[in-house]
Amino acid sequence: MKIKPLPPMNSLIVFEAAARHLSFTQAADELNVTQGAISRQIRQLEAYLGKALFIRANRRISLTPTGLQYYQGVYSALNSIAQATGDIIKWQGEHQVTVATTHAMAALWLLPKVAPFQQTQGIDLRILATDNIVDLHSLNCDLALFYCRVPPKGVKVTPLFAEEIFPVCSPDYLQQFGLETSAEQIFGGTLLNLDESRVDWMGWPEWFEKVGHPPIQPKNKVNINNYTMLLQAAINGQGVALAWGSLVDDYLKSGALVRPVETVLRTSESFYLLEPIGRYNPSASVAKFRTWLLQQLPAAVSS
Repeated sequence: MKIKPLPPMNSLIVFEAAARHLSFTQAADELNVTQGAISRQIRQLEAYLGKALFIRANRRISLTPTGLQYYQGVYSALNSIAQATGDIIKWQGEHQVTVATTHAMAALWLLPKVAPFQQTQGIDLRILATDNIVDLHSLNCDLALFYCRVPPKGVKVTPLFAEEIFPVCSPDYLQQFGLETSAEQIFGGTLLNLDESRVDWMGWPEWFEKVGHPPIQPKNKVNINNYTMLLQAAINGQGVALAWGSLVDDYLKSGALVRPVETVLRTSESFYLLEPIGRYNPSASVAKFRTWLLQQLPAAVSS
């Protein structure tokens, strides 16, 4: 059933402030509006009620008997709303964990693992996906997961896993070269490149150099600025991509991707757990998520 009669709701907030201060001027300062706006809202409310709420005399105001009675009811109602709102905000803050990470890390590593945690812990996970590490404080996140060569300063840094980087392609793509396939043939076909604006992610020239393989000029190149899309292109048989081992384990197990050569580069860089320092004490939900996260790693990681 519809709740009625209800006055203009904004006028109730104005009335409560004016009645509490017994001053239109102080109410205006509190609500960051003009004194004239306060007066208009009060007149509108009085017109709606058909009763005077304030006695105006000698630049001072006081409540009429009706105004006093109404103030007591309005204050109680607004206070109840404020308490209910605060309870929800507090609950949300205690039961929600915000994680900043890359699109690739979210889609390929975190999301496939997180469902059991949410089901058993009753914690809402909010993911902020960005492919560039920015100021974690401005992101307003509890935790961040990023691959980086040099972790940012001013945050707590926990290495998650060092990376192995190796080529992958689809079985169909590899089959076209026949049984006697050389690295020169494979790399001389189509190479899928992650856009060079992603400076922390390794490209083909650097990989060839670090594994000691002579650089190869491929017949075709495809540049893609999203790692998840790049892997999908490899799965679709469009070429050979560089893979970060922890992100393609499931594709290798399913056979959607294969390793056309055994060459692998073990890097000194890592995926890191990054935590803002000094903003606030982590909630119990953040602590639970952090513990669960570290348990997902191949080997134990110290905190």
